[in-house]
Amino acid sequence: MRQIATEPLTRSAFAPFGEVLDTSGEPDKIINQGLCGRYHDRATLDFVEGRAGISLFHAEPRSLPCRLDMVERHPAGSQAFLPMTQAPFLVVVAPDEGGAPGRPRAFLTAPGQGINFHRGTWHGVLTPLATPGLFAVVDRIGAGDNLEEHWFDTPWTIREG
Repeated sequence: MRQIATEPLTRSAFAPFGEVLDTSGEPDKIINQGLCGRYHDRATLDFVEGRAGISLFHAEPRSLPCRLDMVERHPAGSQAFLPMTQAPFLVVVAPDEGGAPGRPRAFLTAPGQGINFHRGTWHGVLTPLATPGLFAVVDRIGAGDNLEEHWFDTPWTIREG
């Protein structure tokens, strides 16, 4: 089986695939009587048609090493995953190579990080590494098919880097 080592999730490494959502750096503005920092406009929502919706996901946790046999993408909309706990989770992405995914990359989030996939980005399924696996997901709500899946002929094993 082919192997992928995890790497830390950073803005620069993840930039080709989407945005890292966190509170790094200084807030853009202090609000609410000086008691709240606003980190403004951290993600670009991108939908062909439809509207933005917020859904809640409750995913079963997995552990490393784990098997990667499928990735998916959403050609009609971006998709943001916002953990509702401080537990890290696994983010798998792959570049597009002529309409199919290229070599996948695996990122481990730091506590408090979320992500927003660009529209059309190949990615693995939601993969929490601890319970309870609760996420708020912001994505496209609308008519039409917005899911493509690609099953690898030879699966990958993702191991901690």
